Amino acid sequence: MQFNSIDFLVFFPAVVLIYWIIPKKVRYLWLLVASYYFYMSWNASYALLIGASTLITYVCGLLVEWIGTHEEKGWSVAGKLVVAVGFLSNLGILFFYKYFDFFLTNLNVVLEHFQKKPLTSSLEVLLPVGISFYTFQALGYLVDVYRKEIAAEKNPLRYALFVSFFPQLVAGPIERSGNLLKQIREVPYKKTFEYHRIVNGLILMLYGFFLKMVLADRIAIVADYAFDHYYSLGSAELVTGAVAFAIQIYCDFGSYSLIAIGAAQVMGFTLMENFNTPYFATSIKDFWRRWHISLSTWFRDYLYIPLGGNRKGKVRKYCNLMLTFLASGLWHGAAWTYVIWGGLHGLYQIIGDLLHPVRKKIVEIFDVRTDCISFKLTQIAFTFVLTTFAWIFFRADNLGQACVYISRIATRTNPWALFNGTLYTMGLEQFEANVLFFALFILLLVDLVRYRLGRRVDVFLQEQNIWFRWLVCLLLILLVVVYGKYGPDYDAAQFIYFQF
Repeated sequence: MQFNSIDFLVFFPAVVLIYWIIPKKVRYLWLLVASYYFYMSWNASYALLIGASTLITYVCGLLVEWIGTHEEKGWSVAGKLVVAVGFLSNLGILFFYKYFDFFLTNLNVVLEHFQKKPLTSSLEVLLPVGISFYTFQALGYLVDVYRKEIAAEKNPLRYALFVSFFPQLVAGPIERSGNLLKQIREVPYKKTFEYHRIVNGLILMLYGFFLKMVLADRIAIVADYAFDHYYSLGSAELVTGAVAFAIQIYCDFGSYSLIAIGAAQVMGFTLMENFNTPYFATSIKDFWRRWHISLSTWFRDYLYIPLGGNRKGKVRKYCNLMLTFLASGLWHGAAWTYVIWGGLHGLYQIIGDLLHPVRKKIVEIFDVRTDCISFKLTQIAFTFVLTTFAWIFFRADNLGQACVYISRIATRTNPWALFNGTLYTMGLEQFEANVLFFALFILLLVDLVRYRLGRRVDVFLQEQNIWFRWLVCLLLILLVVVYGKYGPDYDAAQFIYFQF
C-alpha cells in the first residue's frame, strides 16, 4: 500500500478515526494491527520476516538488560555476545534477502578468474520492502539497551509496534528507541484531539503529496529519458537528466518523509526530521547534516563513533569515514554503483578536510568575505555539482552505463541545446514543462523559508493569517488533483526508497 494510492486514502482516515474512538489503553494494539495490515498489503509473508526481527531483538534486549544488572558477577562479556547474536541474526536475514545474489555473482567472477566452476543457485529471492529500515531501527534499539540509554521494553506488543509503526515502516525515518518507543509507552496518557497538531500534520502530508505527485513523478520523466537514451544524447541533455534525478530523488524521498511525519503527527506522534534543505548545503559534510538525517546519524552513532571516529588520528579518521560511507552505499543497494556513490561521498569529505587549511590560507591572503551571499552561493553551487555527479552512479543501472553517461557529458558538448527547444523533447510537452517549472518555484520558496527562517512549511503557515493559510492549502490541493500523476502509466511510480 503506497501513500499515493487510493487504498491509503481510505486506510489512513479509517485508522485515525478508530484510533480516536477506542479506549486509550488499547490504542497501541490497534496501531499494531493496522501496521501489520499495512505491511502485509504488499506480501503477507513479509510479516514473518519483520516478526522474526522483532522477536530476536526483543529477547536480546531483555537478556542484555538482565546481564547488565549482573556485570559485577562477570557477565559483561555475555552482554556483548548477546548483542553480537542479535546483530548477526538480523544482518544474516538482511544479507540473504538483499545481498545473496550480489555476493554470489561477484564470487563467480573471482572463481572464473581462477578457472574454477561457478556456483549456481535456484533461489529466487524477492526483496521485502523496507527491510533495511526496520532492521536498522531494531538494531539501534538493541545497542541503546546495551549502552543503558533506554530500558528494555517488557511489553512485546508495544515493542512490535515500535519496529512496525506504519507511517515510517517502509522508508523511514529510521527512528530511535529513545524517541518513538518512549512515545508509544505514553499512548494511554496522550491527549486525544489537538487541533493545531492535526492541522499541521495534514499540511505536511498535503505538501508531501504535492512533492511526490506533481513534482517528483513529473521530473522523473526527464531523468528517465536521459538515462534510457544516454547513448544518443549530448551533454546539455545529459546534464539536465542528472540534475533532474537529483531533484527527483530529493522530492520523492522528502515527500515520503513528510507524509510519514505528518501522518504520525495527526495521531500524536513526533518523528525525527529527515531532510533540512540539503541542496542549500555549503559542503558535503553540511549536506550529510541535511540529507537523510536519520540514516546519517545512525551510521555516525552506531558505526563511525564505535570505530573510533576522529579520536585516533587523521589516518584512522579517514579510514573510518570511508568505511562508513562505503557501508552507507551498500546499505542502499546490492550493486557496485551504490558502493561507488558512497565511496565518492567519503572521498569528498576526506579531500575537503585535507584542503581545509589551504582554503583557509587563500581566504586570508585574498581577504575573501566568507559571510557575503556570493561566497555562499558559490559554495552551494559547487556542493550541488559534486552531489549531482555522485547521483549519476546512484541512478545508473550499472557501472558501464554510469561511465558512458559521464564520458558523453565530457565529449558531446552542445550548449545550444539549452536554447533551441531540444530539452522539451525529453519526454515532456511544453505545458507539462511549465507545470514542472511552477512546481520547482514553489519548492524553492518553501526551502528558502526553511533555510532562512528555520520554519518548516506547517509551522510557517500556522504563523500566517488564516486566509493565507487556506489559500496555500487550496492551491496545493488543486495542483495535486489537477496536475498530479495518476492512472495506469504511473501505478509503478512507487517511492524510490521502497527498494532499499
